[in-house]
Amino acid sequence: MTLILGIETSCDETAAAVVEHGRRVRSDVVATQHDLHRRYGGVVPEIASRAHLERITPVVEEALSLAGIGFDQIDAVAVGNRPGLIGSLIVGVSAAKAIAWSLGKPLIGVDHILAHLHAAALWVDPGGDDSLQASNMPDPPQYPAVGLVVSGGHTTLYRVGSPVDAERLGSTIDDAVGEAYDKAAVVLGLEYPGGPNLDRLAAKGDPTAVDLPRSLLGKESLDFSFSGLKTALLYAVRGRPVSRKGKAEFPRSAADLDPQAIADFAASFQAAAVDAVMIKLERAINRLTLDGAPPRSLIVGGGVTANSLLRTRVRESGETRGLPVHLPPMRFCVDNAAMIAGLAYEQFARGSVDDLALPAIATASR
Repeated sequence: MTLILGIETSCDETAAAVVEHGRRVRSDVVATQHDLHRRYGGVVPEIASRAHLERITPVVEEALSLAGIGFDQIDAVAVGNRPGLIGSLIVGVSAAKAIAWSLGKPLIGVDHILAHLHAAALWVDPGGDDSLQASNMPDPPQYPAVGLVVSGGHTTLYRVGSPVDAERLGSTIDDAVGEAYDKAAVVLGLEYPGGPNLDRLAAKGDPTAVDLPRSLLGKESLDFSFSGLKTALLYAVRGRPVSRKGKAEFPRSAADLDPQAIADFAASFQAAAVDAVMIKLERAINRLTLDGAPPRSLIVGGGVTANSLLRTRVRESGETRGLPVHLPPMRFCVDNAAMIAGLAYEQFARGSVDDLALPAIATASR
């Protein structure tokens, strides 16, 4: 039995988890910072890193307690060391190094984005009869697969050959889809966190009420762009800015619209954003098929995977093509340490470990 302690502090979630054999989640603790950042409408890096410093020790201790083990029973320490907010990453990486050094255990650095693709393979042990546990565990993804990570910082397509082998096919050239959601929520006057609130409001609106663009970047492009969609929504809601006394001002705001109009804008924005994602996902499937390596499954991860419309559309695509779809449970869509520990197991099993020189790196490796 291999038990890995995972630590995740790439943005504004302080998380620790214990995962057995890469999939069975023995504990999963996440301390959010939503209350700290709500007044600013987004994550403030300095506030986030200070909050991580305050919370990392109790979060790790709680994860071990819930797993029913002590520090001496873990086999390795894993940490998401890239990409993310550098101050936040340093807190997690430093904590992981200290634990690994003090215990004499292997240290494993994990790519946060690729860990999101492993989240769909995670399984929470319901307890009870061990003979029933295997039947509760979801089937692992079949490879090769098409991987899609959609979050506040990333919108990326991958050819996935194994849990530790992913080749980037396309990514956003400007805003990530989650960032676009959050900015759209600000335009519509919704509270933070904007993405989930916009999703809920969209259910009450008409997705055809407002004609918003789907940026495709050429017939064969697998890259994404959401800045044009964000700007189109801004102008549709507030009107085009006019110059008054040397300053650009919008003729109106979301406060001037009735609730149904706001819901229609939310639904129309969501329809356009998800359409753009799905068009590129379908292109990726077609490209790999034409290249002679048709995918055997679809793997989707990241915070935006919690979006109701996207989950529905991905499942429909899989059903149409006869491809198994692997979506993480809702609790593992957002940043968490279970996905870090889970992917670390795959690296550990292949002999891939790091030393105490492991750096915290703000940028993605792929």
